[in-house]
Amino acid sequence: MKRRQGQRRSLSMPRIVWPLIALALLLLFNLFFTDGFFHIEVRDGRLYGSLIDIIDRAAPVILVSMGMTLVIATAGIDLSVGAVMAIAGALAAGLIARPEYSVLSNFDIGGSFAVALLIALLISALAGAGNGTLVTVFGVQPIVATLILMVAGRGIAQLLTSGQIVTFRHESFAYLGNGFFLGLPVTITIVVAMLLMIGLLVRRTALGLFIEAVGDNPTASRHAGVRPHFIRLFVYSLCGLLAGLAGLIAAADIQAADANNAGLYIELDAILAVVIGGTALTGGRFSLLGSVIGALLIQSITTTILSRGVPVQYTLVVKAAVVIAVCLLQSERFRLLIMHQLRRDGS
Repeated sequence: MKRRQGQRRSLSMPRIVWPLIALALLLLFNLFFTDGFFHIEVRDGRLYGSLIDIIDRAAPVILVSMGMTLVIATAGIDLSVGAVMAIAGALAAGLIARPEYSVLSNFDIGGSFAVALLIALLISALAGAGNGTLVTVFGVQPIVATLILMVAGRGIAQLLTSGQIVTFRHESFAYLGNGFFLGLPVTITIVVAMLLMIGLLVRRTALGLFIEAVGDNPTASRHAGVRPHFIRLFVYSLCGLLAGLAGLIAAADIQAADANNAGLYIELDAILAVVIGGTALTGGRFSLLGSVIGALLIQSITTTILSRGVPVQYTLVVKAAVVIAVCLLQSERFRLLIMHQLRRDGS
């Protein structure tokens, strides 16, 4: 018995360790087999290279993953984040460009990016609050409540753009997706700032404990004085806000709003990143940093595949294989089975 308990203790490691190991192994592979992968050069005071591109391209997924982490921690889920991204991009681009075929041409904000940004983020937060209202007030299952907005939201974004790609020329808006700050893409600054703000909010206040309590046992948390309805409404609203910010970055990157493809399937990458990072889908304890690492791992896989010249159609297959491997390594039962089999083979 003592020996078995010792084995369990030796195999019990923080779940965040395994995605870190997977990311380190992937980077090590590229160090030896992908020419120039670690090469970083400075041009006009700005840093360029594959490593910089990974963080830059992963920014929307990281932002969405942070919101998804808090939602999943309350034993919920949000499938509408991609649609919210499309709505935010369509709103901002439509308000600035005001194409004749769009209903947004009737609203004149004087080309102010600040106003367009505030409106897009406010509507995104309200969309998340709508999801939270369906879940908390009306008792709709999270997967059903957010599936409604996933379908309807994409349609709303297409109505705002009349089903066309809205292009724009606006220096401040474009800076959000293509600008640089202190030599690094501004998207990295946004991700770090949001991670610090949300991290301080959930780890330096009682909010993080309340979220975990609601995810573990909402009935017990309610008897302890926590308001589960308020907590869930808050995390869904924050998830919508972060999805809207990711949508603005995606639109600014290409200087266009594509309601058909913006944020398409990003909810799947976000959920994968959260699970890889060690947050259980059943709710409870969560790891924001783990979700960030999971998102970086997913983007690193994609970048590696493209750098190695592997046909793009194999991207999803390779990504799925790596995700399955990491999830299996996070399972203590799987690790015990492997150790037991190795001992049998050794004897």
